[in-house]
Amino acid sequence: MALNKALLIGNVGKDPEVRHLEGGASVATFTLATTERYKDRNGEMKENTEWHNIVAWRQLAELASNYIKKGTQIYVEGRIRSRSWDDQNGNKRYTTEIIADSIQLLGRKSDNEQTSGAGYGHAPAPVSAQSQPAHQAAPAAPAQAPVNDSFGGEDQPDDLPF
Repeated sequence: MALNKALLIGNVGKDPEVRHLEGGASVATFTLATTERYKDRNGEMKENTEWHNIVAWRQLAELASNYIKKGTQIYVEGRIRSRSWDDQNGNKRYTTEIIADSIQLLGRKSDNEQTSGAGYGHAPAPVSAQSQPAHQAAPAAPAQAPVNDSFGGEDQPDDLPF
């Protein structure tokens, strides 16, 4: 048995770059920062920020294009994919990405209005969407991924802003 699953809550590092491919498929790429805060042996607070490359296809790319901007707090469920290619100089390059299966906007609605511009608060906006393989029909209503707010143990400080 195998399992490839990534669950991330963080802040978007740059506005999504959206491309429209032949056949009508859309793909959005953006970075997501996750920050771990902890006390070291001397009792000093330390921070460790990891940057993740997120790839969203089809409906999730449209969600990203319309509602996700730099600074937006989101929850991403997906799978890890590593790939390599040869650059212009013939050097082997590597990258690791999270292929999003589900994205959910987090934070307060007023935060999203500030970062995503006009329109978010004026019309019902999807807060979650799930990508579907090209051969499957989209569900009637987008499924929302459950968010478990009990990350970490009891002795770790809660650094989530909500």
